[in-house]
Amino acid sequence: MLNCGYCCERCIPFIIIGNVSNCLFDDFGFEGCVILNRIDFLERIKPDVYRVGSGYRFNRLGVQCTNEGFSGLEFASGIPGTVGEAAYMNAGANGQETVDAIDIVEIVTVDGRHQILYRSDLAFGYRVSPFQAMQDLAAIVDVTFRLLPSASAKERQQAYLRKKRWSQPMREQATGSVFRNPPGMGVSAGELIQKAGLKSFRVGSAEVSKVHANFIITAAQIPERCLNSLAWLKQELKRNLEYNSESLPTQL
Repeated sequence: MLNCGYCCERCIPFIIIGNVSNCLFDDFGFEGCVILNRIDFLERIKPDVYRVGSGYRFNRLGVQCTNEGFSGLEFASGIPGTVGEAAYMNAGANGQETVDAIDIVEIVTVDGRHQILYRSDLAFGYRVSPFQAMQDLAAIVDVTFRLLPSASAKERQQAYLRKKRWSQPMREQATGSVFRNPPGMGVSAGELIQKAGLKSFRVGSAEVSKVHANFIITAAQIPERCLNSLAWLKQELKRNLEYNSESLPTQL
């Protein structure tokens, strides 16, 4: 993370990216330094405790943990992203969330200070973590996970993957889940999009997936056209969802 200190000392704007699975850059670029996270180590502290670099592939971690007979990260298999991204957004699926397995998180601030944060001192929510509100956060450095022994972890993981394969457009070029599920409504964002009549809705080279309405499929390879289509489509979905369901939260 020496690059962070270098940028701060010289007042150079910077961003740190992981697997870029939840990022969209416009064609104007970024006036600053783009740092690719390559902190991809894995260390076994104890048989059930893994200390993992924030640049380590989250799906790879999920597969390894379950293969070794531990439960807590079965859902991670098939999720494109890094450990740091998963902790930052509190990624989750199938009733599991990243926070459920977190024990310790090490971060680095914009001025280069390293801090150790314990799970008991951190407040998480649905797709929300305390890191999102930290003004001085430069990056998550590593995460320590504490898991539970389970003879059925591998079986659950395989069941989750089978469900994902038939319920999501995994073989297409897609954005992943675009909207968060609205809290307290008992219905998913994908269901609301479908009820609004927007499944298969298309703008330019972007289309709401026929398989899962909360995924946007991109067909074209032209960056600017793809970007504009995604932006327009997201706004169109937002307007229609709010129109069809006034109780939808503003986060959509």
